[in-house]
Amino acid sequence: MPSSGEFGLSKPFIWNCTGNYVSGTVIMKLYDEYVLPYVINCACSMRAIERQRGLVVPEAKGKILEIGMGSGLNLKHYDPNKVEHLWGLEPSQGMRRKAQANIEASDLPLEWLDSPSESIPLDDDIVDTLVLTYTLCTIPNPEAALAEMQRVLKPDGIMVFSEHGVSPDENVKRWQHRINSVWKKLAGGCNLNRDIPALLSNAGFKLDKLNTGYIKGPKIATFQYWGRASI
Repeated sequence: MPSSGEFGLSKPFIWNCTGNYVSGTVIMKLYDEYVLPYVINCACSMRAIERQRGLVVPEAKGKILEIGMGSGLNLKHYDPNKVEHLWGLEPSQGMRRKAQANIEASDLPLEWLDSPSESIPLDDDIVDTLVLTYTLCTIPNPEAALAEMQRVLKPDGIMVFSEHGVSPDENVKRWQHRINSVWKKLAGGCNLNRDIPALLSNAGFKLDKLNTGYIKGPKIATFQYWGRASI
């Protein structure tokens, strides 16, 4: 197959069946918008992951901000009697589109926020509960995002979270570091090797409750951190 350089093209391309080329950038955009949401929804709705969601999401109460709502998999885990208002922050149009069926099956008062986590369009001290489930692994700048979360969280508010991250086992950790760059490209920016407790603590959150352990699946992607934090 000829390379893009042979034709004076600055961007990678892929030949299609008609003999024309398609920009690699276009291919990746189509993948991110139409394929990746289904891949992520499939992975994040596995039974073991659903159990993890059920351990933390029901604690949410009051005015709730869910960071990275994705396809709305948490909606069924909220206690409707505790929810005053629910903001779902999700910058991906593909994920919001994928969430439609779960939204239609829910009676929760949901308001979408089409913004990145590093720039939350809410006033200071307005949120009672932050909800993070399998989100910190993908945020490009988690430090900036956590600073924004702290800004919008009320002084007496809480964060409930369930995340996967770096394993304490050296052999597993080595493999996480080794394949992370490839994994990240294929999995929508997901990082295998983030130190979740360190990220939260360094951002000024106090870990009031922290549980850890593997769930079913490949060890490189299944070491879990879940619990509750405050500021």
